[in-house]
Amino acid sequence: MTDVAGGETASERPDDRAASALRFATELVAWVATPWALAGHSWLLAAVSVVTLIGLPTLFSTRGDKANVIIAVPGWATILLVLLQLAAAVISSWLAWPVWAAVTVTLLAAGTLVTERSRWRWLVSADQLAG
Repeated sequence: MTDVAGGETASERPDDRAASALRFATELVAWVATPWALAGHSWLLAAVSVVTLIGLPTLFSTRGDKANVIIAVPGWATILLVLLQLAAAVISSWLAWPVWAAVTVTLLAAGTLVTERSRWRWLVSADQLAG
């Protein structure tokens, strides 16, 4: 549904194909870089990091944001989970990889932050509509 000016209404989920692609790429980096950075300290921590980074967003999601919601959480919680993935990707890449790779990951995460803005506005407004 769009308003008269052609913008999205508060209840309509924005088209976020570019944001989804960047977000998924950053998640993949987090899933690889974080255990890589932790493996030298503890293989158990490395394994727990993968389970955490993959498991939390799988279990917890906002209604309307995913096709299958296992445990519904407010939009702000979904935003925090994305920020966790971004932070893990950036910090771990700087700890585990050469500078050129870490810079690339940092730019990828920055691009994800920029493209996620409309989705995050929708997630926050979805909280308002549900409440």
